[in-house]
Amino acid sequence: MNGQQLNIWNNLDPIKSSDSNPEKIISSDGEVLYYQNFFKLQESNAFLDQLLNNTNWKQEYIKIFGKQQAIPRLTAWYGDEGKDYKYSGILQHPEPWSDVLKIIKLKVESVVANTFNSVLLNLYRNGSDGVAWHSDDEPELGLNPVIASVSFGGIRKFSLKHKSNPKNKIDLELQHGSLLIMGGNTQHNWIHQVAKTKKKVSPRVNLTFRTIY
Repeated sequence: MNGQQLNIWNNLDPIKSSDSNPEKIISSDGEVLYYQNFFKLQESNAFLDQLLNNTNWKQEYIKIFGKQQAIPRLTAWYGDEGKDYKYSGILQHPEPWSDVLKIIKLKVESVVANTFNSVLLNLYRNGSDGVAWHSDDEPELGLNPVIASVSFGGIRKFSLKHKSNPKNKIDLELQHGSLLIMGGNTQHNWIHQVAKTKKKVSPRVNLTFRTIY
């Protein structure tokens, strides 16, 4: 990709997807596409069980005002050898792809004209776990990264907000087995979050497939 702006919804093969009617969420100052039922229910249940129980989950810490604080979720980083990734001061070294991650990756790649070499996994154990407003704009992701986000488990609200017009805000309830694709210049113009909630929610596993350069 290396600086080329990829029009993600002109490079789809809906025949290979369980959901042939993706929704365009953002088409201005970025490109965001959403498949609500990308994976079938039986697939999603099996993947969730495998990921919950066979992922090397870690509790990472960040320094805030000089104090170490646990980030409110568990994480894991898998990918090709040498594809390190640093965010929020946390340096991740990839673990080798598992069979289940390879299967999920291949299906995601079947509808996006992009090859991913790494994936960040997040485990939101309950409503007290979340991730604050941010953009995925680290240098190693390239100029206009394509990021494919897969969700399994409990339904959580995912929000997008325009950087120069905060009133332009979009909320999505990411479903079990869904796929959200962010491409083009989305990371330049938008931030996103998974807010904490007091509602009782089931554990959610989120996978964000990325290409590290």
